[in-house]
Amino acid sequence: MTDTNKTAGQTAVVPAQGRPTEERDVLLDVQGLVKHFPIKKGILQRQVAAVRAVDGIDFQVRRGETLGVVGESGCGKSTMGRVITRLQEPTGGSIAFEGQDITHLKTGGMRPLRRDIQMIFQDPYGSLNPRHTIGSIVSAPFRLQGETPEGGVKKEVQRLLELVGLNPEHYNRYPHEFSGGQRQRIGIARALALKPKLVVADEPVSALDVSIQAQVVNLLDDLQDELGLTYVIIAHDLSVIRHVSDRIAVMYLGKIVELADRDDLYATPMHPYTKALLSAVPVPDPKRRGAKSERILLRGDVPSPINPPAGCRFHTRCWKATDICGKQEPPLLQLGTGHQVACHHPENAADQAPEDTELLSVAKQAIESVTLESPAQSPAEPTAETPKGTSKDE
Repeated sequence: MTDTNKTAGQTAVVPAQGRPTEERDVLLDVQGLVKHFPIKKGILQRQVAAVRAVDGIDFQVRRGETLGVVGESGCGKSTMGRVITRLQEPTGGSIAFEGQDITHLKTGGMRPLRRDIQMIFQDPYGSLNPRHTIGSIVSAPFRLQGETPEGGVKKEVQRLLELVGLNPEHYNRYPHEFSGGQRQRIGIARALALKPKLVVADEPVSALDVSIQAQVVNLLDDLQDELGLTYVIIAHDLSVIRHVSDRIAVMYLGKIVELADRDDLYATPMHPYTKALLSAVPVPDPKRRGAKSERILLRGDVPSPINPPAGCRFHTRCWKATDICGKQEPPLLQLGTGHQVACHHPENAADQAPEDTELLSVAKQAIESVTLESPAQSPAEPTAETPKGTSKDE
């Protein structure tokens, strides 16, 4: 891990950190969360359809843990992050923070909670006002909350800059004078100004150079140990998620299809979509590149969130899809200790619909593709791609 500059006496004592994840208190409880964006047409602007970005998801985040959220671009994970921080109004469902229902709190009701719920944005260039100095940007939470920290605002801002590995003397500089990694550190310092309990990080390293990503990820780890933070980290990079998360939720087309402990998910993925994503992770060891590949080739494109398919939303690309998959949506069930999956025919677990053996046409085509295609083909062949982090979820 990178060494973060720590001020004497600032280390927080967090008794819950040493306890198992399942024994910690629930900090955030999300039930049936829905976020639809209406599509309107005509002079009267009548709603004709809706983009179903988040379409009914349930999860909990325990105090002191890190929940990773992974999925393809457009699956709704960034929208989910903005909704649970109440930067966007949910269409349905409930959000409880420390037992308090914050689902439909107005601006005035959310203002006291803003100190406890903060967000780190994906774009370190667009999230900072180019006309404001770094000191003004990081001190903004104090002004908005009407707080004056002990020793003064400037001293506290400089302490925060030092905490995230920046020079405190850069207080009067502007964002254009910093690199991408330094700007992301400024965003982290701003998010930590009021000592929040929950931090939602929306792809915190996707816009950064690979050489800087590890530094920022390790910084987040160090700050969690020092300050007792709880994270929801949204990313598309499976290696980053594996490094930082205690539990991982896999999203596909507005739904959580699998939720499990990190080691369990990577060792025994149960949902076919999760298995396909993991099979597409590049192998860095040159000695293993020539070995037999178990890469899964997904055919077709992700369906439109305006008109998602009936039944299981992954059945249009799944090689195990049967008749029931196209008719009945699988519930998110716990099939192992702390391992939830929404699938009629899960991997590494008992079949939920063993009587249904009639494969759909897309499954037959997928099986034929996997059988006939060679793993040594050119990089141009379609694969189960991990998503690009530069596009934004809608």
